[in-house]
Amino acid sequence: MSHELTLQEIAEFSRDFNADPKNQVIARAAGRSGVLEASYNERVAGRLTRVFSTELDTDNVTNQKQSGRCWLFSTLNVLRHDFGAKHKAKNFTLSQAYNFFWDKIERANNFYEKIIETADKPLDDREVRAYLDFAGGDGGQWAMAVSLVKKYGVVPSYAMPESFNTNATSGFATALADKERKDALSLRRLAQAGDKEGLEKARKQFLNEVYRMTAIAVGEPPKTFDLEYKDDDKNYHLEKNLTPVEFFNKYFDVDLDDYVVLTNAPDHEYNTLYHLSSQENVDGGSPILFLNVPMEFLGQAAIAQLKDGEAVWFGNDVLRQMDRKTGYLDTELYQLDELFGINSQLTKAERLATGVGTVSHAMTLVGVDEDHGDIRQWKVENSWGDKIGAKGFFVMSQDWFNDYVYEVVVHKKYLTKDQQALLTSTPVELDPWDSLY
Repeated sequence: MSHELTLQEIAEFSRDFNADPKNQVIARAAGRSGVLEASYNERVAGRLTRVFSTELDTDNVTNQKQSGRCWLFSTLNVLRHDFGAKHKAKNFTLSQAYNFFWDKIERANNFYEKIIETADKPLDDREVRAYLDFAGGDGGQWAMAVSLVKKYGVVPSYAMPESFNTNATSGFATALADKERKDALSLRRLAQAGDKEGLEKARKQFLNEVYRMTAIAVGEPPKTFDLEYKDDDKNYHLEKNLTPVEFFNKYFDVDLDDYVVLTNAPDHEYNTLYHLSSQENVDGGSPILFLNVPMEFLGQAAIAQLKDGEAVWFGNDVLRQMDRKTGYLDTELYQLDELFGINSQLTKAERLATGVGTVSHAMTLVGVDEDHGDIRQWKVENSWGDKIGAKGFFVMSQDWFNDYVYEVVVHKKYLTKDQQALLTSTPVELDPWDSLY
């Protein structure tokens, strides 16, 4: 049944608003300083102390700037902490630009393949539209970064520095998306005509063009480099003529195949393995898998890994209840419901099901504060530079962790035996538009 909004109803709304004089006071405060500042809860500062019972030895932070590469930054942060602990070089950094380059090439190849596979479906089909929407993007998942590292290795940040187009990706992303979407129309026509020879010729030409575009925007990646650094004890180290894959295999104590994405998605069935093949960027690379479990298992596994001296990649919805200046992450940071006199609270399952909740960011856990088994707060390394938060580090309450953290990446040894057994089960395939995206 339709409802026409009447002038009488609007007059009633206005009378109700003006009947309470507090509304005018609140409106003036919100109008002058904004609704977030007007609803800011100063008491949060008394709870988030930035003292942690378990804490990794960290110092500098990275900065993804105006790009969507948090998934890659967080993965390389985990790896650089491994390097720092093993080689006593905690401020050693890795090049995000290097793996970003290869992601553009591999992702284009995957995009073209998905377009060819769905050529018999109409352009407005939901799956086809999802692939077209992904074109040119630079967001991603843990497994996507793993696939790039396993195939192409890593390099120090000085071997392939950031450029304008890696720090601010929107211009290049738009050009790449426009090109790939036009290519998609050509590939669909060739596939629909059954022209296999023309299809493969066009695909190769298009990938060649993507390579040229990426080399122009980002620069070609090095094939070899000299590893040179001073450790924390000021000892000098030099090894010449390393390939990126040799560097990773020789200097890192990490078997990336041993790590699992534990997710908490209560709108999905628990104790189930899920597969998101639509976003996989490297053909033959690591599959994007999520093991969906109750929230307490994410915290338990993350703490166990931190206590063993290893950082934890985690996916979250960072724009919820977050203050950039202080780096506070707390569910009571902004009292918006109090400000407006409403109740907007949803369960985690309801947020995912309605699109309110999403995995919008990835960061790195580098510390936790426990009190006789109770988790008080977490230390978070972000990738927004040292001017945000406390020199780039955030502090997160346990309530925020429960509400807005959706994924943690941990070694499979921290899983229960039943959870480890689930890793060999046949995963449930997710739609490209699933809430776990």
